[in-house]
Amino acid sequence: MPQTPTPTAVADAHTRIIGWFDAHARDLPWRRDECTPWGVMVSEFMLQQTPVARVLPVWTEWMRRWPTPADLAAEPSSEILRAWGRLGYPRRALRLHAAAQTIVAEHDGEVPNTAAELKALPGVGEYTSAAIACFAFEQPEVVVDTNIRRVHARAFSGRALPEKSLTRAEMSLATELMPADPEQACQWNAATMELGALVCTARSPQCRLCPVSAACAWLAAGSPEAHYQPKGQSWAGTDRQLRGAIMALLRSHDGGTALTAIRQRVEESLSPDDAQFDRCVSSLVADGLAERTGDELSLPHS
Repeated sequence: MPQTPTPTAVADAHTRIIGWFDAHARDLPWRRDECTPWGVMVSEFMLQQTPVARVLPVWTEWMRRWPTPADLAAEPSSEILRAWGRLGYPRRALRLHAAAQTIVAEHDGEVPNTAAELKALPGVGEYTSAAIACFAFEQPEVVVDTNIRRVHARAFSGRALPEKSLTRAEMSLATELMPADPEQACQWNAATMELGALVCTARSPQCRLCPVSAACAWLAAGSPEAHYQPKGQSWAGTDRQLRGAIMALLRSHDGGTALTAIRQRVEESLSPDDAQFDRCVSSLVADGLAERTGDELSLPHS
């Protein structure tokens, strides 16, 4: 069992990782001083399970069109879904839209600045509320995403990967590792996240570039294999792929599209049977991502 890191070791990790971040952090627009809390919030929604490279152009256009929560709240859902494009998991767009409407209705159009208030917004959970409070308002919340968990697992617990889902022990370690100084705590969150994204990656960690490699518990243990084998998400032939294809067709039309026409188009690249096609159409309607009128399907009009 790995030992609890000493205060000296933790302080050294703070210095080294934050120093590395100061020198090597990516220049992302939502990290810049001029970015508003709303811009940070939009980025946090978009970055969930989506790489930075895919988010950047969509975030930039989104902020050009809707620079405030009120701007987004006034748009119909159909426009929100078109602008979301191919980022994936489009229910995030609807939740962000609902959050913007709540901000306008209950917070005078200003993003609330505490994790508790943020968590009360539609689509905002434990991680997102902590991240927005930290990165937009410099509140020293404990931020724990997959990248941070991986750095903690290797550097301090001697494991190749974190657990499959966040555990109480992992949250306890993350809390223990937080700097006491509020400003440094926010820097620590951002720096550890960036280290996990760029250096301490899941498949090919670049340990020679890591600022804490000399003290890494995983390297000291001989870089043992992970205690489980991660399973990648399948895509080809899945309902997710078919739903995405249907949504792409709906985004390209202003009005409704006949279900027979949609079926013919998706069959140019996919091979759904009747049951899968009907299931995906029904699930898109149930999720609020589409509306069915007779034999036609469209983006929602609200």
